Amino acid sequence: MSDPLILHVLNGPNLNLLGVREPHIYGRETLADVQAICRAAAEGATVVFRQTNREGELIDWVQEARTEASALVINPAGYGHTSIALLDALKALTIPVVECHLSNPAAREDFRAHSYVSLAATGVVSGFGAHSYELAVKAALRLARERASQPSR
Repeated sequence: MSDPLILHVLNGPNLNLLGVREPHIYGRETLADVQAICRAAAEGATVVFRQTNREGELIDWVQEARTEASALVINPAGYGHTSIALLDALKALTIPVVECHLSNPAAREDFRAHSYVSLAATGVVSGFGAHSYELAVKAALRLARERASQPSR
């Protein structure tokens, strides 16, 4: 029997304002709604769900995921476009990393088209509102299960 999967879902700055901040872009779902979506999509896997407005705290959580998680879903929010330190932390991971965005950054302002996080991510899900998280969770856990079924090297 394999160990239970642990998924870390990390959220960056301003996501605590979901449902209030620019709902025409980010939707009316709250962060609590997103958390419920993630837990439902995880189908029994343990979900560690966190949000912070502080870059250093987000980096600490990425480093924690390195040793505690089977996979990581991250919505870096604005830090995705600015944080080389976050990229460096993500590059230290050997678990699947799925970058997740509510909106489609490539269809917005030019500066949002570049993501440092994408350079370390296994894949990216964006543009589907809160449903992006469901897709990201399912993808991350599928990758983690595939990885767990591989013979050890």
